[in-house]
Amino acid sequence: MKTKNIKAYGTEAASAPLHSLTINRRELQPHDVEMDILYCGICHSDLHQVKNDFGGARYPLVPGHEIVGRVSKVGDHVTKFKIGDLAAVGCIVDSCGKCEYCEDGLEQFCDEGVTFSFNSPDKYLGGATYGGFSETYVCNEDYVLHIPEKLDLAAAAPLLCAGITVYSPEKVKWIKR
Repeated sequence: MKTKNIKAYGTEAASAPLHSLTINRRELQPHDVEMDILYCGICHSDLHQVKNDFGGARYPLVPGHEIVGRVSKVGDHVTKFKIGDLAAVGCIVDSCGKCEYCEDGLEQFCDEGVTFSFNSPDKYLGGATYGGFSETYVCNEDYVLHIPEKLDLAAAAPLLCAGITVYSPEKVKWIKR
């Protein structure tokens, strides 16, 4: 699979500071959206991952799961976005898409497990996924959200974590009714 070099901000070890580095992003797949990152929040979960507080961190590690940007490219089969749209990506960026949970729109319960925006096995490139502390992000359109033009983008970024944390259980509650 073709890749391209992207500037990012990450670390090679739990004891090392964050610094500028270069990572590889996959080239667009047919259903992918690429966005130029405008804002990326930092959550305490990012810091826990950077410091390997939970164990299992894969280095180099580029954090960031509160991503807001502008669509710069779309894959040939993308139907939900066009170049220039404001978009956002949260912590889940892929799943099997086939199990009963995925088919019901409950990807967070995927039987095969979800792919997170960073520090998760990258099924396209191998290694680990890299987060939003970078110039661009590439993701399947099904895991990208539209952002209204009038919204304060810097303030919107944290909604991709704290906001989703509150929304997701409410969605499940209403679906099960």
